[in-house]
Amino acid sequence: MGSLSDYIESYLKLLLDTGPHGFVEVQRRELAERFRCAPSQINYVLSTRFTVERGYVVETRRGGGGYIRIFKLDDEPETSGIQMVYESVGDAIDRKAAEDLIARLVDMGALDCKDAACVRAAVFDQESDEDPELEGIIRARVLRAVLMLMLTRPPME
Repeated sequence: MGSLSDYIESYLKLLLDTGPHGFVEVQRRELAERFRCAPSQINYVLSTRFTVERGYVVETRRGGGGYIRIFKLDDEPETSGIQMVYESVGDAIDRKAAEDLIARLVDMGALDCKDAACVRAAVFDQESDEDPELEGIIRARVLRAVLMLMLTRPPME
């Protein structure tokens, strides 16, 4: 069984996929009531699962008539996973940004879930808390190398 955050994320993605406008507009209070949770849980899902790195833009307006608008960024045909890796992975990358990039590549169909698990195992197994700056550099190098290997290999039959 998934977590409440998973259910909220799935619901919002369903609204995005079935909506006619390319975006969804909801009220935080109504979502919180629907899922019987605090509005802060909705904020958490929006800030962790609907990021630019994952292909979304979230616009909010607080207050009585406030709303949340979630826009899904289009994956332009000429923008490949390889180009995204070159644009997203700099000299260093933190854990959250790496995770968001992997999730975006899965959402785009550039990686399947099994490949994403392999990338996570390679990238996140190296952490030690000794020198965060060095870890970010190593994480970027390993992430770039593993993703380039995964994205450039010929498809298996």
